[in-house]
Amino acid sequence: MSEILTVDRSAIVEQIKLSGKIPEIVEGILARQAIAEAAAEIGIEITTEELQEGADRFRLAHNLHSSEETYKWLERHGVSLDDFENMIQSNLTYLKLGAAIVGNKVEAHFAERQLDYMGAVVYEILLDDEDEALELFYAIQGEETTFYEVARQYIQDLELRRKGGYRGILHRKDLKPEISAAIFAANPPQILKPIITAKGVHLIWIEEIVNSQLDAQLSYQIGTDLFNQWLKQKMEKIEFEVVI
Repeated sequence: MSEILTVDRSAIVEQIKLSGKIPEIVEGILARQAIAEAAAEIGIEITTEELQEGADRFRLAHNLHSSEETYKWLERHGVSLDDFENMIQSNLTYLKLGAAIVGNKVEAHFAERQLDYMGAVVYEILLDDEDEALELFYAIQGEETTFYEVARQYIQDLELRRKGGYRGILHRKDLKPEISAAIFAANPPQILKPIITAKGVHLIWIEEIVNSQLDAQLSYQIGTDLFNQWLKQKMEKIEFEVVI
């Protein structure tokens, strides 16, 4: 019979250190501290009913359909019932605080920066040689070949090659200025003249420009970004010392 390996707290801490995740964990601790302090300041409380609903949603999301499955999950993750309750309470506090901090700022933020959220349906091929990129650009422009055919030949990444270089809908705020300027000056469908950045030579096909709309997905994204900005500022003000 093989010897049973005991994984205790010291072994777990050692693994965290060796994996280089201490900064990530410290950041999580600082975030939790900042959230707890802010929630206490404005009087956020979590009711028993909210805790139960939050726990039910958690179990549903993790396919824990019975008490036995839930206890096995807790054991596997080294979480006690009290820890589980604290985890649910922490998650709910995060959500409530986020709603309180962001409030109705999403609409105002979108109105001020609507152009930043304009999108473009982009296909891209990244090359190393400018002369080769120009040659391919003129060949596509002259209809000697197609962007899709060039993508199949030159893109190394298998999944991206299968999609013909499709990068999805990219937003102005997420693009480098030199690429953003060229994309949003285009008259799609259009191929752009090769653009050189530190990553290489970008050969880009613009299929469509998508006007920004404040739908549920974008509202959630903006709200999350605003709250994370606020949280980062709060965390920077916390003085701390790591003792291991």
